[in-house]
Amino acid sequence: MTNAPHGGKLVQIKQTAKDSPSLEGFKANQKLEVSRETATVVANIANGIFSPLEGFMGENDYLNVLEHMRLENDLPWTIPILLFGSHDHHFGAGDDLLLVDEAKNPVALMEYEGDFNISRQEYASKVFGTEDKAHPGVAKVFAGNERAISGKLKAVVKPEHGEYADYTLSPKETRILFSEKGWSTVVAFQTRNAPHINHEYLQKSALALVDGLFINPVLGKKKAGDFKDGVILSTYRAIMANYYPKSSVVMSVLHYEMQYAGPKEAIMHAIMRKNFGCTHIIIGRDHAGVGNFYGPYAAQEIFKEFPDIGITPLFFKEFYYCKRCAGIASEKTCPHGEEDKLSFSGTKLRKMFADGELPPKEFMRPEVSQAILKFDKPFVE
Repeated sequence: MTNAPHGGKLVQIKQTAKDSPSLEGFKANQKLEVSRETATVVANIANGIFSPLEGFMGENDYLNVLEHMRLENDLPWTIPILLFGSHDHHFGAGDDLLLVDEAKNPVALMEYEGDFNISRQEYASKVFGTEDKAHPGVAKVFAGNERAISGKLKAVVKPEHGEYADYTLSPKETRILFSEKGWSTVVAFQTRNAPHINHEYLQKSALALVDGLFINPVLGKKKAGDFKDGVILSTYRAIMANYYPKSSVVMSVLHYEMQYAGPKEAIMHAIMRKNFGCTHIIIGRDHAGVGNFYGPYAAQEIFKEFPDIGITPLFFKEFYYCKRCAGIASEKTCPHGEEDKLSFSGTKLRKMFADGELPPKEFMRPEVSQAILKFDKPFVE
């Protein structure tokens, strides 16, 4: 039996083909152009990843999330889900808005409920804990509009995921899959990286405690230096084919734009995986962090504030290779000093791949390294 969705009901918005008559016939002033990233949010609302939301937040939910990290109905929620517009738009209550992409193709039909202003400074400070524009999430907020449009989605154009379609499962589909496998307990692993030994040990340590592992890599817009989408998928295919039992592990990608909000985003990652049907989620060191904006275990500490979140976090210290232990260890299991630890910075790792070098097997499986080297430019620039 899979975990209940956040709020008790899995939201399912009607999905239709992009040439459906139900999305035609709207006047120009009833159209609103949205970015590719916003179109992805629309799809995630429609298939229940953001349950219990049925559309874009209104002002009450927005303010509650900022002040209390909860929706107006008291459900845990830490990052606002907003549709930004400009003051040039003039909609009336109850109007049907056609959301279109940059090529003017329909994305969704939404019933307009109202709009409100936000403070960029307040948003940045309360969601990211900083107003420093060196933080990629903060930079995006300050570059965006201050007007938010709220409304419920009525119909959504079913997205086409191209080469990733076979690896894109909705929460409804994962729930069926977990049930068919007979998994009562499922642990989720969130990642935006190619897997190295630390990740493998995190996953396998958690898998020892539950029935199944749900690997859920993020595909979508990321910051410079992150692995590209194709690299992430290719490397996970390689490691799963060689080092994981097929009966215990499944993978599906999550189309989502990382916010790099550290602790606040860790809570959102947990909620999304709860909606997929997972009962547990792995929270490691510096989960969803960037730079030095958050403490190494801040994303674990925040869960103390959400005893009612409805999914169990599994906390792990950072794993590394210890020469004296001759194996993988963590500070909880290994007494040895820094001179015995084998660790690699992201900068050093990127340089090795740029030079066509393979990292040592103590750090990354050779099949994973080979999969990365097949790409001329594996990192976002």
